[in-house]
Amino acid sequence: MAKVTKHGFAVGKNYFIRTVTNHFTGKLVAISDQELVLVDAAWVADDGRFTQAIGKGELSEVEPYPDNQEVIVGRGSIVDATLWNHPLPRTQK
Repeated sequence: MAKVTKHGFAVGKNYFIRTVTNHFTGKLVAISDQELVLVDAAWVADDGRFTQAIGKGELSEVEPYPDNQEVIVGRGSIVDATLWNHPLPRTQK
């Protein structure tokens, strides 16, 4: 992957990412010009009330990817992202 020097992301941190069509949680392990790579990721089908989701880690519907599987998210599809200051969801809900 190409190295990017200017961005607001920190490798090794957990994120909640909203794209134009999906929401994800996961640990950021790599960044390129076009993509973010997450592990221990989950597709968040319904985040519920956004303040409770981000502030307390309470999500309504979650579909985790298998442990340690890399999930690639296109940076061009990202609407916003924030640090996820809670344990990553690892069980289906």
